[in-house]
Amino acid sequence: MEFKGIHHVSALTASASNNFDFYTEIMGMRLVKKTVNQDDVSVYHLFYGDEKGNPGTELTFFEIPMAGRTREGNNSISATSLRVPSDQALTYWAERLDQHGVEREDVKERAGRLTLAFRDFEGQRIILVSDENNEGVAGGRPWAKGPVPPEYAIIGLGPVQLTVPNAQPTVQVLTELMGFRRKGQYASPAQGQPDIVVFETGEGGTGAEVHVEERTDLPRERLGRGGVHHVAFRVEDEEELKAWIQQIGAVGFPNSGYVDRYYFRSLYFREPNGILFEVATDGPGFDTDEHVDHLGETLALPPFLEGKREAIEANLKPLNTKR
Repeated sequence: MEFKGIHHVSALTASASNNFDFYTEIMGMRLVKKTVNQDDVSVYHLFYGDEKGNPGTELTFFEIPMAGRTREGNNSISATSLRVPSDQALTYWAERLDQHGVEREDVKERAGRLTLAFRDFEGQRIILVSDENNEGVAGGRPWAKGPVPPEYAIIGLGPVQLTVPNAQPTVQVLTELMGFRRKGQYASPAQGQPDIVVFETGEGGTGAEVHVEERTDLPRERLGRGGVHHVAFRVEDEEELKAWIQQIGAVGFPNSGYVDRYYFRSLYFREPNGILFEVATDGPGFDTDEHVDHLGETLALPPFLEGKREAIEANLKPLNTKR
């Protein structure tokens, strides 16, 4: 068994409306599903992605309206990457982010690729990464009706960075349990700290990497708006998911067991540094209950919540996604 790459990353926002504006109007991503957090149906769960929300392109947000700001630190998913087609695209994005007043860094090399780090309106840590020389997992296809020209548009998720006080137990889980391979390393931006180590799975490349940063100088992160809740890894189907459930259970990690999210099936567990991992199937997909031309326009509920629609909608602040 081998993971195919990153499936999705789920983060927190305090404002679904402002989040929608930022990721669709500035970042040019498509809202492919407007639904609710299945574990707390009083709040939105928004999914952004490529033209169909293909696995490996999905950045999702739980809305927690009263959430305080994340206090950054260890035991965290400390950066999420978004892939763009080329080095030239980063020049476009530097100008676009400046035009919209978005806080950013200069273009710099990370792990042999050109990148551009920035923060969204809540401090979410995002890194745009060039796919110019990618020879691994293919990217997605940008939504043709988005505001960003296709030659510069986001084509999927890139490497996810984990920051931990002791890398060894996390690395052991990635390599010995999950089958990741060590690919290389690059210098930490923090003076006196170890190099950041790169691990890959499946076909490798930008869509299949985890970067592990060991930091001995940070407190534990306190998660809030602008922070990341979990990262999910891709498996082909339910048969493979069930095999992973057995394998993860056999080594004694507490886990959720099989979870039906309707748009995909999942398993959740925490690695030794407390970071939440999800294993998620590639299907059935977001066009299961909506036509692909109208994804994300109305509130979508899986069948097991449909009978509660009236009560659920009554507790949600209206979010106009038909713009």
